This record gives sequence, C-alpha cells and structure tokens, in this order.
Amino acid sequence: MTRKYIPVEEVAKEWMKDPKFVAAYDALEEEFALASALIKARAAADMTQDEVAAAMGTTQAVVARLESGRTRPSTRTLRRFAAATHTKLRISFEPEKPDQPISY
Repeated sequence: MTRKYIPVEEVAKEWMKDPKFVAAYDALEEEFALASALIKARAAADMTQDEVAAAMGTTQAVVARLESGRTRPSTRTLRRFAAATHTKLRISFEPEKPDQPISY
C-alpha cells in the first residue's frame, strides 16, 4: 500500500475556506504569537532550552511547556525568561483592526 503525501500548505488552503476553522485558528493566534516570541528570543540568544532553564532556575520541561503555547505564563515567568535570554519583556495593546486607532 502506498501513501499519497499532501503538502500541508495545500491542505491549509482548503481548511481556510471553512469559516469555523478560520474562527478557531484566529482564536489561537495570541497563544501561538507568544510561543513564537519565546522561541525567537531563545534562538536569538543562541541558547538551548536547557541553558534557558538553568538561567531561570527551572527545568527544561518548564521551558518546553512555555514554548509549546499550551500554558499561560505569569508576567513574573516571562520576566525571568527575558532575563535568561538577555531580552526585554514588553507588553502592548494593539487595535483589533490595524486601521483602528486606540483611544484612551
């Protein structure tokens, strides 16, 4: 039996036609954005998860969970991660629509 492999990009195009999928995908954007930022910070620091964990005083498994996007870390944890990767934590609020100004 041979298997046909379909490129993920091709499948994703089909999935993005489904409004329910798009809504679920968009709902996860913030979680994935944080996970992506953590991974990029560690990569820019040229550190392994073990090295970041040691600098944070925790375990590699904790760093892996942070980078998975499945946990909601506290700002204290994010500050420790930033210090370990020699970065600065910044939290901002952005308009939901790019062309919408924020009024305070």
